[in-house]
Amino acid sequence: MTRPRAYPVPFVLEREPARHAYLLTNVSLETVHGVTFTLHGAGVMAVSPPRTLRPEHGIEVTIATGRRDAILVVRWFRPNGTEYLWRVAF
Repeated sequence: MTRPRAYPVPFVLEREPARHAYLLTNVSLETVHGVTFTLHGAGVMAVSPPRTLRPEHGIEVTIATGRRDAILVVRWFRPNGTEYLWRVAF
């Protein structure tokens, strides 16, 4: 019996601590839709509408926090409509 392969997270998150900026880049071969960010814990982040992210394109998000216990949740939909969430602790 062959098991299905796990779906890898299609993003790379680059951090620029001096600017409190984070660049989320789609490194997959498919376009993802409805990309949103939610911040849990101490910190402030601007609200942005859901975005479509084509391969090799990125979205920058700025998070102001003085603590290291916040969690960024990235939410997106694959082309088939399946929803995914990725929790990033920093």
